[in-house]
Amino acid sequence: MALLHVLVPGDWHQPTGGYAYDRRMARELAALGWTVHAEQLAGPWPTPDPDLLARTHAWLATLPDHSLVLADGLAFGGMPELARFHAGRLRWAALVHHPLHLETGLDGAGRLHLRNSETRALQWARGVVVTSRHTVRDLVAMGVPEQSIAVVEPGTERVPGPGMPPPHRAPGPVRLLCVATVTPRKGHAVLLEALADLPMPEQSWELHNVGSLQRDPDHAHRMQTLAAAMPCASQVTWHGEVDDNTLRSHYDHADVFVLPSLHEGFGMVVTEAVAHGLPVVTTDGGALADTLPPGAGLVVPAGNAPALRAALHRVLHDTALRNQLASGARQAALSLPDWPQQAARLSQWLHALP
Repeated sequence: MALLHVLVPGDWHQPTGGYAYDRRMARELAALGWTVHAEQLAGPWPTPDPDLLARTHAWLATLPDHSLVLADGLAFGGMPELARFHAGRLRWAALVHHPLHLETGLDGAGRLHLRNSETRALQWARGVVVTSRHTVRDLVAMGVPEQSIAVVEPGTERVPGPGMPPPHRAPGPVRLLCVATVTPRKGHAVLLEALADLPMPEQSWELHNVGSLQRDPDHAHRMQTLAAAMPCASQVTWHGEVDDNTLRSHYDHADVFVLPSLHEGFGMVVTEAVAHGLPVVTTDGGALADTLPPGAGLVVPAGNAPALRAALHRVLHDTALRNQLASGARQAALSLPDWPQQAARLSQWLHALP
């Protein structure tokens, strides 16, 4: 039976795409016969303080020689010296959702520090797994050999009847759904700017924001304040984090899915929306343009509020277009890989590591 140690930067029950990927892959690998030990090390990743580095070093020191360690990039990129120190006896594999320096809101010095730190850490990995081909290009630009990188995209849950016509919607406003943690990179400010001047009759749409308001509470407060000052304030709702059943209900009752992110390493929520047969409006930020299947939605330049406004106006105003894109999403859903398939790819890659 193969043994895998997974280094997780904090509580992996956090409802983000990256943590969901880590959790689900660990579960599916266990179903394939792996023994998976996850170590959840809470602290200020990716810029760890001495205490966090000491705790991480102490845990790594307990692992037997030749142990296979899959480290989430949020942690691995912040610990280049530990990666180097343990590389002689541990088999490092890095899981990079997106390069750390591409996070929105960093100043020049912070961005340079994270790029240098992650570049140094990745030198000690025997292989790197990423969730999109776009991230391969990002890592190659950082000096990571392309032959050492494997792409294992997220899987999707099988939604009953994805090829069937959409369920009947009750008359009323078109429901927009955005599922994203409220942080600068997710682009809520651009979405609110687009909606503020949307040339649509009042009450013809409503926006439901689902995602944590606590990961960056100052930014979340600014977004809520901005929305409250808009003429259409009553049409915008902030739900915060929700459980899985409530999230499924939001997908089931939505008419259009919108993700205005400035950058994504993949964008799991886009494939979740497609799996539910929803038309999608998103951006070309990072891997998003590749994540959205052709014919399932509209793509606009990241950070461009006028372009996002125009796309939303089209999909809200034109019922035929909305139905056409929904049909494209339902057809694309039929060929989306599921989690067991993707875990099998990851398992094969892990087994082949030197």
